[in-house]
This record gives sequence, C-alpha cells and structure tokens, in this order.
Amino acid sequence: MKVRIGISLGATVAPGQFADAVDQLEQAGVDSLWLSEIVYSPMVDPFTGMAFALSRTQNLKVGTGVSVLPGRHPVLVAKQLASLAGLAPRRVLPVFGLRPAQDHERDLFPVPDGQRAAVFDESLGLLRRLLSEDTVDHQGQFFTVKDASIRPLPAKPLDIWLGGSAPAGLRRVGRLADGWLGSLLTPAEAATAVTTIQDAAARAGRHVEDDHFGLSVPLALNGIPDAQLASIRRRRPDADPADLVPQGWDAARRLLGQYVEAGLSKFVIRPASIRGPQDAFGPFLGGFLRELLPMQN
Repeated sequence: MKVRIGISLGATVAPGQFADAVDQLEQAGVDSLWLSEIVYSPMVDPFTGMAFALSRTQNLKVGTGVSVLPGRHPVLVAKQLASLAGLAPRRVLPVFGLRPAQDHERDLFPVPDGQRAAVFDESLGLLRRLLSEDTVDHQGQFFTVKDASIRPLPAKPLDIWLGGSAPAGLRRVGRLADGWLGSLLTPAEAATAVTTIQDAAARAGRHVEDDHFGLSVPLALNGIPDAQLASIRRRRPDADPADLVPQGWDAARRLLGQYVEAGLSKFVIRPASIRGPQDAFGPFLGGFLRELLPMQN
C-alpha cells in the first residue's frame, strides 16, 4: 500500500496567509492539502479554498476533510466537483460527512427532522450518478431531478470518501463510498473499522480498495490544549485523549506506524492548536517535512 501523508491547515492559517501556505506545500512536494468545514471560524471555506489552491499549483492534491453533504443539493455539489476535476484532473479529493463538526452549525445544513442519515444516503447515491452518467433521472424521497446533466463529466470517476466512525457510518462507507477518512480512533479501533467497512462492502457486492483507508490525526506540539481536550471528551468520553493525540513528532511517527500495521495508509496531520510563533505554519511544515514525510513509500 502507498502510504501518503497530507496536511490540514486547521486554524493555523488565516485567509491572508493561505496563498503563501499553499505555495509552500507545493514547493515542498507535500502530497495533499485538506480543508475542514467549520463555518464559524477564520478557516477558508473548503470549496473556495480547493478552487484557489488548485488554480495556483500543478501537483498538490486538495481535499475536504470533511464537508457536510446532507443539507446541500447534490446536483449543485456535483457541478462544483465536476468543475474542479476539469480544472485540476486527478487532484480533487472529496470527503463528506453526515453532520457538521460543530453542533451549533447544524441548522446551516437543514434536513427534515430525524432524516439526516436517509438524506445522506440518497444524496450520495444521486451525486455518484451525476458524476458518472450523461443524463440522470431520479425520483426519490428527498430529491427529484429530470434530465440532469453535469458536463463535462470527469475523465476519471472521482473517488468519494466518507468520514465518520459510528457503526452505521462505517457500514455506509462499505455500501456506498470509495474510501474512508476517520478520526479520533486508536489503532485497534481503526483496524476494527476497516473490517466493518469491508464486511459491509462484501454484503453489498462491493470491495473498497485496500489503500483507501485513512485517518485525520491531530498533533499537539506543546501539550493538548484545553479546547481540544473538551472536544475529545465530548466525542470520545470512553477514551484517553493521550491515546488519540500524539504529543510531539516522535509520538506521531510511532502512532502512524501503528495505524499502517492496522491497515491504514492515508493520513491527514493537523495541528491541534496555535499558541504562539513557535506553533506557526512555517515551523510546523518544517517539522512535518523532516519527521513524517520520510514515512511515505
């Protein structure tokens, strides 16, 4: 399996610094840039940032890590992705999730009460058809389209990955998606997730490619910040945050090695916090190139 390691800028880079950060990633030969969707933050919007980054690079791949699909019309999402794929073939990496990372942003992606998972499933199926068929007719529970045509279609079908770690979400990956980008799991839990996904894929008559499993890993260089601890404890009250967030580059190398042994090969490294100049993007990128880039094969 090809081990590839990308970077999420997180809150390290404001819009005014975004172009310089993209240029640094391209010049350094980093595999990929990942943009989170947190609306109420200084972060660049993922689709806007993807278009900007792809337009000024030749090799850097750019992905969403992750964007919310339910609450967006899949025809419009398909048009955005097809346009990006036409502008930068083979460099667009969409990853979608069920709900926003921040609970208070959920109203920004409205769906009928109690139907978010059902909307997700229908949206994803329609999105995949729109990106692979010349003309689509669809009449479902939530969407109806007739003679929908997204042109030009990507020359190579886009791989659509999903996030999430709940059992139902993992089974959805197996049934409907091309890959998985999880987060906040131990190596043993990640190995179990891979098995759950492949089992669901087999039941659906599918197989997710063995090198299409990845994890987003927060990295703490100066201790795990309080806000990160609180977030982890909300999401994973059963886990020790120290098992999920490597503290320092040595710990990150060890943990990534354990994930590789568990069957994962794609990683997104994101700074856990910014506390001062020592945490700025330049030093972070330097450490990444020195400590983690050699793990790629």
